[in-house]
Amino acid sequence: MAPDGTFRTFGDFYPFYLGEHANRTCRRLHFIGTSIAAALLITAVESQRWWLIAVALVQGYAFAWIGHFFFEHNKPATFKYPWFSFMADWRLWWDILAGRVRI
Repeated sequence: MAPDGTFRTFGDFYPFYLGEHANRTCRRLHFIGTSIAAALLITAVESQRWWLIAVALVQGYAFAWIGHFFFEHNKPATFKYPWFSFMADWRLWWDILAGRVRI
């Protein structure tokens, strides 16, 4: 972490991100939203309907933010760390698939 309290690396950020996702329902909503986003992204590429990329982003974040506002009761990291948060959403999705994080 930098002296100003920001994260320098993704490796420093990810443990913080996991701590912001302690609620099981929040993690489940993240997983569902990211899974739907992945399906929409694949569909966008296969069908060349590029507007589906925007739909994927909106619905993915909608699921995540519902998890934060109604179950985790915290502010999504996206607002302060948009790029690290985006990367961490996919890492969390992969870690759930791999069995390293429980839902």
